[in-house]
Amino acid sequence: AFAFGLLHGFGFAAALMQTGLPQSDVPLALLSFNVGVEIGQLIFVATVLLLMQAGRMLWPVPPALLRQAGGYGIGTAAMVWLISRLSPLVGM
Repeated sequence: AFAFGLLHGFGFAAALMQTGLPQSDVPLALLSFNVGVEIGQLIFVATVLLLMQAGRMLWPVPPALLRQAGGYGIGTAAMVWLISRLSPLVGM
């Protein structure tokens, strides 16, 4: 994750420099972008947690069933992404 983030940051910095942004403004632009992304992620997580709490209050479901359904959902999404990425390699 660190290497991916570092590579992505360098790419974004290079794109900012190509837009004609003065060299002195690049660090502030990167910081502002990253803070905005983090705030967006926190808002998303808070919204999901609130919806989950409301769902638990409206439709009580055993926690074991929720964990199992979550695991199947994550596994299904992973397989869809894996197949979509491997299909060009095997000619599908």
